[in-house]
Amino acid sequence: MQLHTINTGFFKLDGGAMFGVVPKSMWNKLVPADENNLCNWAMRCLLIEDGNRLILIDNGIGTKQDAKFFSHYYLSGNSSLDSSLNALGFNRSDITDVILTHLHFDHCGGSINRQGDKLVPAFSNAIYWSNAYHWNWATQPNNREKASFLKDNILPIQESGQLQFITHPATQFTNDGQLHSVAFNSNINLRFVNGHTGMMMLPQIQYRNNTIVFMADLLPSVAHLPLPYVMAYDMFPLTTLQEKNTFLTEATTNNYTLFFEHDAVHECCTLQQTEKGIKYKEVFDLALL
Repeated sequence: MQLHTINTGFFKLDGGAMFGVVPKSMWNKLVPADENNLCNWAMRCLLIEDGNRLILIDNGIGTKQDAKFFSHYYLSGNSSLDSSLNALGFNRSDITDVILTHLHFDHCGGSINRQGDKLVPAFSNAIYWSNAYHWNWATQPNNREKASFLKDNILPIQESGQLQFITHPATQFTNDGQLHSVAFNSNINLRFVNGHTGMMMLPQIQYRNNTIVFMADLLPSVAHLPLPYVMAYDMFPLTTLQEKNTFLTEATTNNYTLFFEHDAVHECCTLQQTEKGIKYKEVFDLALL
């Protein structure tokens, strides 16, 4: 098995929204904001070569929205989904599976392309994986999250016939802080968390004697390791707090590698227990594993 970082560029989000109740005087030292209080974030995806399968985890913001939409997010960077795949000798038609951690626009926008008046799957030969609970959550959104679930990113997946659901271990929210999981294949488990949004999936991968967890929006960056650093975007912040505490303890004990989707600087880290709580031990690029 081989793992590859897929960079799809950067975007900006409000720093206060990204750090919730934490004062700017604290988080700004970790992730400096610009004059508009916006911080730069990556949209980093993961490609897995596993036997005859080529599995892509998330796919960035995409390119099909209009200029007004993109003007809110200040896209930057020289990398794109296609250029990153091409640099590895692949293209979209080679992808066999797309695991969507959740259906917020910055994670699944690249799922669908616009061809004239039609919206078509960007990965013509792939199965798109979600779960029924999250799919229903996204297609019947609450008013607070509605702006993050764009129909053009979501409904054409189902209409194409390429959507399949992971069978998850619960049909409703589990607020006990436990990270339930199911097997995707022999090397990948999918963990379910509910604080950020309903039934978000975190792929956990066995790779070269390492356990790598794709953190999605449970831990967007290294700066979000302290327990109180919970995004204002999270639907259930106290659930996120429980989930972070459970996961960080497990990850520290078992020396997991955390892979960050949104950290603009750091791809991965390991953890250590200190007198002031769990901190990062080392930060490094995935290629060094």
